[in-house]
Amino acid sequence: MRNIFVSAVLTCTVLSATAKKEPLSHGYPIEPVPFTSVKVADAFWGQRLEASRNTTIPLAFSKCEESGRYDNFVKATMPCDTFKVGGFPFDDTDVYKTIEGASYLLQTYPDKKLEAYIDSVLVLVAAAQEPDGYLNTSYTMNPSHPHAWMSPVKWERVERLSHEFYNLGHMVEGAVAHWRATGKRNFLDIAIRYADCVCREIGQGEGQVDRVPGHQIAEMALAKLYLVTGNESYLKQAKYFLDRRGYTTRKDEYSQAHKPVVEQDEAVGHAVRAVYMYSGMADVAALTGDSAYVAAINRIWDNIVNKKYYITGGIGARHNGEAFGNNYELPNHEAYCETCAAIGNVYMNHRLFLLHGDSKYYDVLERTLYNGLISGVSLDGGAFFYPNPLASNGGYSRKPWFGCACCPSNISRFIPSLPGYVYAVRDNDVYVNLFMGNDARLSVNGKCVDLSQSGNYVWDGKTRIEVRDNRAGEFALKIRIPGWVRNRPVPGCLYTYTDSVPDGFSVCLNGELVDADVQPDGYVSIKRKWKKGDNVDIAFEMRPRFVESHKRVAANRGRVAVERGPVVYCAEWPDNDFDIHSVLLNTKRELKPEKSDKLCGIMQLKTQAQSFGRDADGDITVSDVDLTLIPYYAWAHRGEGNMSVWLPVRPFALPE
Repeated sequence: MRNIFVSAVLTCTVLSATAKKEPLSHGYPIEPVPFTSVKVADAFWGQRLEASRNTTIPLAFSKCEESGRYDNFVKATMPCDTFKVGGFPFDDTDVYKTIEGASYLLQTYPDKKLEAYIDSVLVLVAAAQEPDGYLNTSYTMNPSHPHAWMSPVKWERVERLSHEFYNLGHMVEGAVAHWRATGKRNFLDIAIRYADCVCREIGQGEGQVDRVPGHQIAEMALAKLYLVTGNESYLKQAKYFLDRRGYTTRKDEYSQAHKPVVEQDEAVGHAVRAVYMYSGMADVAALTGDSAYVAAINRIWDNIVNKKYYITGGIGARHNGEAFGNNYELPNHEAYCETCAAIGNVYMNHRLFLLHGDSKYYDVLERTLYNGLISGVSLDGGAFFYPNPLASNGGYSRKPWFGCACCPSNISRFIPSLPGYVYAVRDNDVYVNLFMGNDARLSVNGKCVDLSQSGNYVWDGKTRIEVRDNRAGEFALKIRIPGWVRNRPVPGCLYTYTDSVPDGFSVCLNGELVDADVQPDGYVSIKRKWKKGDNVDIAFEMRPRFVESHKRVAANRGRVAVERGPVVYCAEWPDNDFDIHSVLLNTKRELKPEKSDKLCGIMQLKTQAQSFGRDADGDITVSDVDLTLIPYYAWAHRGEGNMSVWLPVRPFALPE
C-alpha cells in the first residue's frame, strides 16, 4: 500500500479551478472575519501555531499513513469480501480534519510541498468515492461485511454507530477550508458529490430513508456548503436533520433526540454531539430566520454557563457517555471535559456572538480557549489529552495518538483556525474580540481596513491596535472588555470572585487617555474617521484572584480556584515538595506573579500556605509552605503526579 501512496504523490494532478466569491450571506447580523484575512504573529499563540505547523499536522498525517487510514481509501477502490474492516467507522474523518487544519496553516505559512501532499492524499480519497457519490471506506472496502458498527444496508445504522453523516460533516468542513485556502476544487467537488448523494437518499420523500445523524456535525457543515455553492438543497437537508430529530427511531437524551430541538432547554447527553448540534442550529437559524431555534439555543446556553460549565472552560462531567451531568454536577478528579467538547463549545459561543453581538459569549469562548482547550495538546504539539480533568493523583499523560483519534485530529484542525476568531464586522462597527499579535485586512462596508495588533496580553494585559490603512472613512472600533476585568469570571452566577474589587483598565488613543465607558454589550466603542498610523493602547490590570463556585457544586465546597486574566491556574507536584492535596490556602495571602522560562515561558504564581499531614503516631501536623501555581494548560508536561485546580480554604475540604 505504501508504494501506491508514493505513486499517488508523484503523479497527482493539481486542479486549477479558482475559487469564486461566496454568493450568499451567512445570515448572521455580524460578519465573521475569515481566517484568510488575518495572519497571527504573536509570542503566545505564535508558539502554538508553530507547534501545529512543525509537529501536530505532520504527526497527524504520519499517523493517518501508519494506522492504515490512507490504505483504507486504496482498499475501497477494489472492494473485497475477504477484507476485515477494523478501526472505527469514522477513521476517514481524521484525514479530513488534518487536511482542514493544514489548509488553515497555508494562509499563515504558504507551503507548496504541503499543498502537493494534500493533493496527493485527495487523489486517494477521490478514487474511493462510489459512482453515486457515497464515500465511507468502512463500508465500501467490504460492502457484504462492513465495519461491525455498520450494516450491509447503507444508512441503516446511521442513527446509532455507522457515522456516515458524521463523515460527511467533517468532509465538508475540510473541503470548504481547503477551497478557501487554496482556491482548488478537488476536495470541494468530492464533498459536493457525497452531499448530493445524502440529499437524494435521505428524507421523507418517495424512495428516501428517514434518518438523522447519530453524531451531529453534518448540520453546520451543510449550512456552510450552501453558502459556498448557493445550492438550497444543502440548507434544506441541514434543517431536515434538525427538525426530524426526536421523531425518528432515535429518541434518547444521549443523542439529544429526547424531544424536538426547539423544545430543548437543558444540555444533556454526549457533550460533543450536543454542542455540534447547537452550532448547527445557530447556522440554520441565521440562514432561515427560525426564531424558535434561537430561543432554544439561548435556553441551553443559559443552562450550560449557569450549571454545567467548568472554571477551565470545559464541558462534559461524566466519563460514562462522554456526557453532561446533572445541574451542578462538576466533579474534579472524575471530570471528563473532552478536548473535542471544548472545541465545540468555542464553535457554539462564536455563533451566538454573531447572532447577538454580546461580549459574554466571547468571555466563555476565551476562557475555554486559554484553558480547557489548549490543555488538550502539549506545548510542543506532539501529544494529546482526550479528557481534561481538574484534579489528578497521577496516571494522566498526553499520548501521541489514540485508536479513537478524534481529539488529536480535532486539535489539528482547530489551532490553525484561530485567526478567524479575532475580529468581526457589522456595518460600521469593527469588533476586536481576541487580543493577540496579528495583521488583518478587513472589509468595512465593502472597503478595506488594515489593522495590526501587538502586545503581550496573556501575561501583562497590554495590547496595541494600529490602523495601517483605512479606505472606509468613519467607523467604530469596538474593543471587548473581558468579563474578568469587570468582576465577572463567567456570565451568570456559577462562579464569583471572593473579593469585589474589579480589575481596572485604560484606553489611550494616540497616546491620550480617553473616556472608556463600557457599553451594555461589554464593549468600549471609539468612533472616528481613522487615519493611517492611528493607534489605540489598551491596558488591562491583571491581579491574581480567587474564585469560588456556586454552593450547589458539591465538589468545590470549601475550595477556591485561582486565575489571573484569562488564565486559570493549578498546583502541580513538580513545583511543590509536599502533597498538594493536603494544602490549605489563605485567601488573605498575596498571590505574587513571577515570570518563568519553564513551560515555554509562563507567569507562575507564588503564595504562602499550610500543608497538613500526620506524624508517625497519626497526629495531625501543620507546616508552613511556599505554594507555586502554574497555568492549568501547562500541567502534565513533567511526568505524572498530583495536580489540582480547586484548592481547600476550609479544613473540612481537606482529604481525610
